[in-house]
Order: sequence, then C-alpha cells, then structure tokens
Amino acid sequence: MRASRQGDAHATGTAAGLASGRIRSVSAPIPSTPYVDLDRAAWARLSSSTPLPLTADDVRRLRGIGDPVDLSEVDAVYRPLSRLLDLYIGATRGLHAASAAFLRESTPRTPFVIGVAGSVAVGKSTVARLLRELIARWPDTPKVALVTTDGFLYPNAELTRRGLMGRKGFPESYDRRALLRFVSQVKAGVPEVRAPVYDHARYDIVPGEQVVVRSPDVLIVEGLNVLQPARSTARSNIAVSDFFDVSIYVDARAADVRRWYIERFLAMRRTAFSEPGAYFGRYAGLTDDEAVGVAGQIWDDINAPNLVENIQPTRGRATLVLRKDSDHRIQQIRLRKL
Repeated sequence: MRASRQGDAHATGTAAGLASGRIRSVSAPIPSTPYVDLDRAAWARLSSSTPLPLTADDVRRLRGIGDPVDLSEVDAVYRPLSRLLDLYIGATRGLHAASAAFLRESTPRTPFVIGVAGSVAVGKSTVARLLRELIARWPDTPKVALVTTDGFLYPNAELTRRGLMGRKGFPESYDRRALLRFVSQVKAGVPEVRAPVYDHARYDIVPGEQVVVRSPDVLIVEGLNVLQPARSTARSNIAVSDFFDVSIYVDARAADVRRWYIERFLAMRRTAFSEPGAYFGRYAGLTDDEAVGVAGQIWDDINAPNLVENIQPTRGRATLVLRKDSDHRIQQIRLRKL
C-alpha cells in the first residue's frame, strides 16, 4: 500500500509539475524500426541450448555448388534459426488449437509453410536444404517437404512462344496460377498435392515427372520471386506469400552475388554443363577467360535486372533477412518484430 501511495503521489506531483511547466516531459525513445537486428556473435549465442544434429558430411552433401558453408556456419547461424522456427511452429499450432476450440470446430492442423527467397547464386537453395534437414530432426516436425519454384517455370517451348526465353526467372516466366494453386492446396490440408519437376542440366521442365507432397508438417517453398506481391491486373489479389507463416530472404551485395555467379558458372563447366544433353553443353569447352566473359554477360543482361527490378524489392516483405558478407558467411540477421 505504501508503495502504491508513493507512486500515486509521484504521479500527481509530476502531473502538476508538467502543468505548471516546471518539469520537462521525458519519454522512452520510440523504436525507429520494426526489426530486431543481430550481428553474427549475438545470434550465435542464442543456440547454446539447441542440439546440432548435423555432421560435417551432412553439410557437404547439402550445400550447393560454389557455396562454402561448413559446420561452423551451421552451428552459428542455422542452429538458432531452426530453434526459432520450431518456436514459431509450436506457437502457430497453439493458435490453431485455440481458434478451433473457440469456433467449436474439429479441423486437422495444416502444414506450416516457410518461404525462402533471394537472388540467383546467393545460396538460398542451400539455406532451404539445411533448414529442411534441421527442422525434420525436431520431434514435432518429422515430415518436412521442400519444393522449388523452378518447377513452375513455363516449359522452354512455351517461353519461346511467348518471347520470354531471355527473361527466364522473371515473374512473368512462371505459371503463377499453378504455383498459387499448389501452395493454397497444401495449406488447405489437401492430402496429396503434385508439382512439376525442373531439370537444371536440361534447363527445362521434365515432361511427365512430378514431385508429390503428402500432408507434411512443414513445407519449404524456395525460389527467386516467392515474396512477390499479388499482381494488380490479376483476377485474384492473393499472392503465394500470403500462405507463408514465415518468410526468409537471403541477402548480399550485388557485386558479391555477381562474383559468386561467375564462380559457380566456372565450376559447372566441369559438372552440369558436361552431362549428356545439357542445355549449356556448348559452354563446357570454354576457356576460363571466355567463361568469365559469358557468365558476366548473362548476369548483366538477365540476372542483375531481375534482382534489381523484382527480387530485391521484396526483401522488406520477409520475416527474416540473412545478410551475407563477401565470403558467403552470414554476418547479420534482421528479424521482424511480432
């Protein structure tokens, strides 16, 4: 009671002082951003109580061409990230249960959907694969499906018919209606949903092949433009990202991503470009200087404009931004406040 009276007296005195002009108003600083920004060291400290179920061999198997991610990177960045996502998944399930109880409905829970976006060659595929493996090790989410939006590109024949081969990877080169239908059906709890398959060596959709998603606990959707807003000209104002529970944007300086793209192109001359029937087989025999020139031209003509015009503007829509430095190591994490 004494503390309450003292507090009341202090509040009354302060109000009187403000009214008389003797005391200046002092308020707490207003946050200037809706994000929490953490550097690598601060983020890594969050993982102290989280198990790391992957090995160095697992990481080597999961990383993409040209992406040097190693076990120490997984330990520092992806271990706390998987724990945060586990908390989000658990909280979403609790909200679903509370909502169902309030509405007096008995509806099965639907998959938790994670979107992973970013430029060509930034390493988003590696991020998605690592998260799939880590999340699947948590006891409540053993079924984790990963689908890339490459499967929803129009086939090359259709892109050629539409005059879009030079804009492959731009938003208009995807069958966005089919992608939206796929994600909405998974989110609605449809027991079995199918998606087309893309072959990177052939640089085209594989006729007749499909990936089947069967009621996963978590679905990860990875692609260049998954955070694109709905088109103003579309009959529906719904975007694929409207069905995401969490979205992640993998970020880096454009100059670094250009260099990574060229390095990956050089490496692929000895791998994917050399496979029988490879679309880019004509580049397998290029010298290093020739390959650097070709890759740089492809980047400047196609990938850079797509990044600047379409991909990078969606960064602010992400729940979480992973910022890489020049050697592919994530140095900053920006998390949208709840």
